[in-house]
Amino acid sequence: MSIEKHDLLHEFPDHHHTIRHLKMNDNHFAKLFNKYNDLDREVRRIEDGVENTTDEYLDAKKMERVHLKDELFGLIKKTESTI
Repeated sequence: MSIEKHDLLHEFPDHHHTIRHLKMNDNHFAKLFNKYNDLDREVRRIEDGVENTTDEYLDAKKMERVHLKDELFGLIKKTESTI
């Protein structure tokens, strides 16, 4: 089964320059970015069957990933609006 990638560069390909800039220059963004990637990796491992857990746990992790993605996108848009 092929699981869709949710890393930020796949999610926001038009913003890769801003993402790269923020990763290198904004510690808060970099921490959230790393947390998002760790969470995405965990979700994909569960979906691939590498790790077993409850549906409730997986759903909670997916929601956490969505909230982080929204926060990161907000930071991306805010940065782009000031450039």
